[in-house]
Amino acid sequence: MSADQDRIMTALKGVQLPDGSSLVARDLIRALSVKDGVVSFVIEAPDAATAQAMGGVEAAARARLESLPGVTKVSIVTTAHGPAAKPAAPAGEPPSLKIGRHPTPQQGKQGVPGVKHIIAIASGKGGVGKSTVSANLAVALARQGRKVGLLDADIYGPSQPRMMGINKRPASPDGQTIEPLHAHGVTLMSIGFMIPDGEAVVWRGPMLMGAMQQMLGQVAWGELDVLLIDMPPGTGDVQLTLGQKTELTGALVVSTPQDVALIDARRGISMFQKLNVPVLGLIENMSTYVCPNCGHEAHIFGHGGVAEEAAKLDVPLLAELPLALEARLAGDAGVPVAATDSPLAEPYMKLADRLVQVGLA
Repeated sequence: MSADQDRIMTALKGVQLPDGSSLVARDLIRALSVKDGVVSFVIEAPDAATAQAMGGVEAAARARLESLPGVTKVSIVTTAHGPAAKPAAPAGEPPSLKIGRHPTPQQGKQGVPGVKHIIAIASGKGGVGKSTVSANLAVALARQGRKVGLLDADIYGPSQPRMMGINKRPASPDGQTIEPLHAHGVTLMSIGFMIPDGEAVVWRGPMLMGAMQQMLGQVAWGELDVLLIDMPPGTGDVQLTLGQKTELTGALVVSTPQDVALIDARRGISMFQKLNVPVLGLIENMSTYVCPNCGHEAHIFGHGGVAEEAAKLDVPLLAELPLALEARLAGDAGVPVAATDSPLAEPYMKLADRLVQVGLA
């Protein structure tokens, strides 16, 4: 955390909540950014009832920060990612919840209650950084004040718990409803929260389909502007289930510029077209590499291949994201680079802004 952020957090320690604690003591501050005198952050209440009871807390925080030297503008968004807290189960009878079952019948495609847009983030093959893009885009959208959910749909290789820096079992007040977790201003759900760390998921297609149905339909996502779905690589059962059973706004396809990755990306695009899911745009990841020592720019995986493919498909090239060691280290540490003041956050902020401007988030 930078010195400016430390100064802001110190000031916020004096903003009291109705119960006498502070915003900082209750760990309600998310996505704090301080740049050129502009302070922005999210107050993340655990539920709607808590947010309503906070009353003038946001105004008090704004007034305190605006009085600090050097602060020219304060932007605060208060969110409540779930419904009011529900009564706990009786003592001695903890609710049980099991993920992974055969799907239940449904008629046609369904949306998710309270969610305005559902966007799949996909790739034709693994290793192109799709999960990194998903995590950073979710955080960047949250930093812009959007209410964002992130579903880790990579059942066999869930990585979002590590990348978002949180890994604990979600609560279930009744053995049916799943209360999602929250990190960096993002509402988060992953199969990785439901299984022991390092344990393999060995399921056939029907179990995968049932698990996806549960994570979309049983999770208390709350009111969201956009739900991003970090898809597994390839064109398997999960992609087919989502495309056939879920009202997707569209898909973003991530690829590196190299020919081998683009071959597989084309297969993924073809799958979405057959499922009548709009391809909203392409993202070129690992587009360029700048040596941190000498400043030399190199195109390790080639350059421009994704732009050419986007032109052929007549869809926008939404971003060209760099390959950088800092981004990898940030993800491994559980703090996506988009949540920091690093210059590497800027491409993700621009990508998020582009989605907001066209009404997709």
